[in-house]
Amino acid sequence: MSFDLLLTQILNGLQFGLLLFLMAAGLTLVFGIMSFINLAHGSLYMVGAYFAAVTFSRTDSFVLSVVAAVVGLFVLGFILDRLGFSALYKRDHLDQVLATFGVLLFANEAMRIIFGSTPLYMDTPPALSQPVQILGFNYPAYRGAIIVAGLVVALGLHILIDRTRVGMLIRAGASNRSMVSALGVNIGWLNSFIFALGAALAGLAGAMVGPILSIQPGMGEPILILTLVVIVIGGIGSIRGALFGALIVGIVDTLGRGVLPSLLFLILDPATAAAAGPALASAGVYVLMAAVLAFKPEGLFPVKHT
Repeated sequence: MSFDLLLTQILNGLQFGLLLFLMAAGLTLVFGIMSFINLAHGSLYMVGAYFAAVTFSRTDSFVLSVVAAVVGLFVLGFILDRLGFSALYKRDHLDQVLATFGVLLFANEAMRIIFGSTPLYMDTPPALSQPVQILGFNYPAYRGAIIVAGLVVALGLHILIDRTRVGMLIRAGASNRSMVSALGVNIGWLNSFIFALGAALAGLAGAMVGPILSIQPGMGEPILILTLVVIVIGGIGSIRGALFGALIVGIVDTLGRGVLPSLLFLILDPATAAAAGPALASAGVYVLMAAVLAFKPEGLFPVKHT
């Protein structure tokens, strides 16, 4: 494998990992602070992608598409929390799993009824359609923009959680919700804000994948599974854990798919190597999760309660 190809695969892993971070950040906050298992989080990603695709088809503006997905999913997440999910916070996890799985099925069928089963597509923004040179080789500018967007969101979340009053309340709610409520904080509205923020991040992820993936019903389930792997590896409730866990999963998955087939070609016939490489790469992510659970059940970067 050439150096350029290896570097391309590493950058692709970073891009995929930061997309996973957009999903994992919201989900780990909701799970870590509210102890709420939301299997419909992947559906929010899917709906965000549809919001972006519809807006793009009407306006031909990628920026407006992203804004529509983020704002639309923030409002939708807030409505879902206030009208339905908030009643599940005090129920046991099995009830939460069943209820949110039902929402997942409903969302898939709703998108199929409204938009049909034919996938939708978004064009790459003209300003990002040409490759850029990185260390002497060309790399797609749009994938580089996803990396930058993910890093900007990570920095923004760090500032929000660690440097603002809202972040202080979020951290306090994660440590002792009863005490925060006793001090006069409306914990219900705080929960709604956290859920809506997570939905908005999922919507952003959905909008960003529009130009590189087809938009179709059921697209949220595969990324939801990897998102759950990310928060288990990183540590439930930890934004830092979500970031580093997502980068680890993204690079392991992408490098596995890019490097393993080349290695397997040395010992297997081409057809077998091509089929076995991606399968082993996918399995590697779950082997990594099992190893983390065996040696650090709380995750690599657990939340430190003080």
